[in-house]
Parts: sequence; C-alpha cells; structure tokens
Amino acid sequence: MRLATLVATAAGFVLLPSAAHAGACEDGFVKKGNFITGLRYTASQTVVDLPPDVAINQLRGITAKRGYQIIAAEPTVGSLLIEQDRQSNARGFPIEFAATQEKGLGTVRVEAKLPAGMNAKTEAVRPELCGMLGELKGGKAGRLAAAGGANAVGQQAAPTVLSAQEFSQQISKDAERNSAIIPLRYANRRYTLSGNVDYVIRDGSVYRVAFKILQPYQLALRLPNMASTLSQVSCLMGPGTSVYTLQLKPGKSVKLTGTFYEYAEFKDVVWFKDCTPAK
Repeated sequence: MRLATLVATAAGFVLLPSAAHAGACEDGFVKKGNFITGLRYTASQTVVDLPPDVAINQLRGITAKRGYQIIAAEPTVGSLLIEQDRQSNARGFPIEFAATQEKGLGTVRVEAKLPAGMNAKTEAVRPELCGMLGELKGGKAGRLAAAGGANAVGQQAAPTVLSAQEFSQQISKDAERNSAIIPLRYANRRYTLSGNVDYVIRDGSVYRVAFKILQPYQLALRLPNMASTLSQVSCLMGPGTSVYTLQLKPGKSVKLTGTFYEYAEFKDVVWFKDCTPAK
C-alpha cells in the first residue's frame, strides 16, 4: 500500500491490523495547505515503551516492505526520511517521521509533503500514514521488530519507465534544489529509458551509449519550472550487448534498461550501468 498508488485512486484500500491504536492516529490526522502551494498531511501515534531508535528502526522495516525508498535514517535522534518511487505519472515526495519519548511513552509524528500541483484524497492518505504508524510495537516485541528492520531497504518492483529527456529534466531539477540528495534518491534504482542515440564510444572495458538530450533553448515548447540546463545521460552497456551496441548509430531510436550508477555534478552527466536493450 503506497501513496504513489493512493494518489491515483482511493478505492480498495483498508487499514492494516496494528499493534498501536489506529483510531487515535486517524482522529488526529490533519490536512494543511492547498493544491497551488502544496499539501501537507500529518498524523501521530503514541505507544508505551517505544524509544526513538526502536521506533525508527521499526519504521525502516515497515516502510521498506511497502516499497518506499529510504533516503536517510538517524535512529539515535529519532528521524527518518523516505520517498515513494518516482513514476512518469506520479512525482516523488518526501515523508518524514520524527520520534520522541517522554515518561515512558513514545510518540511518532509523520508528515507527507506533496509538491505544488499534486493532489491526494484524504480518505486514501489517512489510512496509509496511520497504517504505517499502526504497525509500531512497544516493549520487547518492539525491540525485536526494530532489530529486524534496522538494515531494511526498499525493493523496487519494476524499472521506472521514462524517456531519457524526461529523466534528464527530473534529475537536473533535483540538482538545482539540492544535489546532495541525488545519490541517496537514485542509488541502485533501475530505469528503462527511451530516446535517440547521440553517440557510441568505448569507455574503458565497456561500450557507452549516450542519449541525445535537447537543452531548453532547443525545445519548441519550454514547460514551466523546467531546469535551466539538462544533464547528459549515458548507459554503460552490460555483458553480452556488444553485437547490439556496435550496430547503433547517431539518431537511432533505442530503449535501454539499466541501474543508476553515478551523477557527476561538475560534468553534469548521469551514468547508468549494466544496460541492456529493453524488450
């Protein structure tokens, strides 16, 4: 159950069984902001004998199994930042957890921050956020759950499908906002990118296929909020692809699946590795 899906539809989702009292969470659920400036959804849950580090390590496992990306976790200070996978029809957005404890009671607050122009129904978001908090456990059961979730990472169900031009715009805009988050947001994520070949060269022991990326001034229509310059995108081809790669030429339409490898900020280039032709 993920907000990426919930943004599209609110139908068919129910609250998961929980160790905490989900009713209290839902009663305190708050929606702020608007479609123009950006919506904010907040909720909180209190559980007996739930230290901040135990809460965050539990949430790491809870959110990972739901498919969220874990961007940053600081259990000792009770902080966790996750994101949904970015899709062509659903932008990613941050979800932040903050855990505190006072007089034996642990409280976890969650806030989902939607970007301007993105909407989600309260009836869909509330059970998702409270469902995650509702899985939290206190005491011995909580510590056992935290031990299991401490090193959990979100699993990507399938490669994200985008054009290379769209991906370049996406990561270039990320770089304008805060380039430090890029390695965390994209690490080991798989993408299927389509576009035209710019060039093919030998790069060390592998072949590199570069996509043709048009800069904003080259586009007939420049969309609002577009990055000022767009990063180049290249694929380091995987084993067994040399016959295919050596037949490519500039302007050839290609569709390649690969794993995010590196973003070079000063060169303004993104590399994918182990790329293969998409079927």
